[in-house]
Amino acid sequence: MEKNQQFQVTITDYSSEGLGIGKTEGQFVWFIKDTVIGDEVIAAATKVKKHYGFARLVKLVTPSPARETPACPIARQCGGCQLQQMRYPAQLHFKQEKVYNNLLRIGEVPQALLDEVFQPIVGMESPFRYRNKAQYPIRRDKSGKIIAGFYAGRTHDVIACEDCLLGVEENKAILEAIVTWMEDYSIDPYDEKSGEGLVRHVLCRKGFRSGQHMVCLVINGTSLPHQEALVEKLCGHGGQTGAMTALCSADSADTVENGGNTSDRRAADVDRAADDRNGCAKECPHVDSLSFSVNMENTNVIMGTKIVHLYGPGYIEDSIGEVRFRISPLSFYQVNPVQTEEMYGAALEFADLQGTENVWDLYCGIGTISLFLSQKAKQVYGVEIIPEAIEDARQNATLNGITNAEFYVGAAEEVLPAWYEAHPDECIDVVCVDPPRKGCDEKALNTIVQMAPEKLVYVSCDSATLARDVKYLRAAGYELRHVRPVDNFPETVHVETVALLTKK
Repeated sequence: MEKNQQFQVTITDYSSEGLGIGKTEGQFVWFIKDTVIGDEVIAAATKVKKHYGFARLVKLVTPSPARETPACPIARQCGGCQLQQMRYPAQLHFKQEKVYNNLLRIGEVPQALLDEVFQPIVGMESPFRYRNKAQYPIRRDKSGKIIAGFYAGRTHDVIACEDCLLGVEENKAILEAIVTWMEDYSIDPYDEKSGEGLVRHVLCRKGFRSGQHMVCLVINGTSLPHQEALVEKLCGHGGQTGAMTALCSADSADTVENGGNTSDRRAADVDRAADDRNGCAKECPHVDSLSFSVNMENTNVIMGTKIVHLYGPGYIEDSIGEVRFRISPLSFYQVNPVQTEEMYGAALEFADLQGTENVWDLYCGIGTISLFLSQKAKQVYGVEIIPEAIEDARQNATLNGITNAEFYVGAAEEVLPAWYEAHPDECIDVVCVDPPRKGCDEKALNTIVQMAPEKLVYVSCDSATLARDVKYLRAAGYELRHVRPVDNFPETVHVETVALLTKK
């Protein structure tokens, strides 16, 4: 088979990245983007190895019953949504199987045990408009027009898109206002090839409970010309009422487990999304915090480390359950607040705290899980390697009047062993970990085993590394008791998982 040669194949499986898998004669395996199990397609080879190859979709011969038309017209070009061509119930099934199979194959969890402890995935009622954060590169298109959008898959080519259907509707009006301001004052977007131009990215954040909006421009410079005009456009009179008000009640954010007629709900979502795209831009909302970030490096990292505040307090607020959080431009905060509440609720449920426990929260970020658990624990200790995140965690504890949470700066694999050596007689009842995709450091896992907590709650954003760590912990005297996947990222291949292990 040569590159660009076409062939016909039926899709029978998915890879962990959501690529359709089909086999041709001789059991040669093909990985084909934008396909769904049950599709019969014509594809063209793009890369051919000895036993497998990659191909692009050329034509649908017979579409799968699980296929639907993506709501977003640039879904195939954009690298953000890998699964929009798949009906939402099929997405949930794919993700549940992904977690299950990783624990079975990588984690070597006995199938009988896994069947006993594995719970149904928690899906969303609406799989669109769930992201509270979006980062848009700003560039010029081939005609010279300033555009905001997203990178095409595996490239640095920007596709114009001011209204991502995963983000909030208000982002479109905010971006239009910023682009208009740039055009009015001849402010150039950044050019990666030359290193010239000023505006690199625009970060938009919204507090779903508070209604507050944050905007941060990432610039290739140390000052922002005509900033007063931008402040007036985004933060002045004429916008919606400012949202620096009391947080809404917990009932304002609906959360449901996967169930009901998701196809009907998604169809309604698609209709609403189309209405959003075809209608006029909504009035630009009042922006409660406006700033710029200085990034003059030749780098793929979006945010710089220096933040200059132009309007507002430098943060917005939001809440998870009854806990309020202050969110700055550099804060890590879960992007899907509806499903985050489901996820942290599962962590709290699995921990089953009675008010007498000492708890360690590793990779604690701005203290989201720590403060959530502190409501039911005697004492919580959190550790995070990013100093600014720990400062946010301490401020968030103060904001909520929480006095039983203590935070440490440093790598979990260094802080935890040092603390344990200094406090050998202090009993730790529960450890909660929420590591990055690479999973837990083995040194940290080893210290956890030495501390011998009765319960270990593992919040994972990568079920493959979760499975690897579960294998280590099971060999070290712990057993898997509960596993609950949570779909924090509809339309993408990513899935979160909450697991509970206890001492055997």
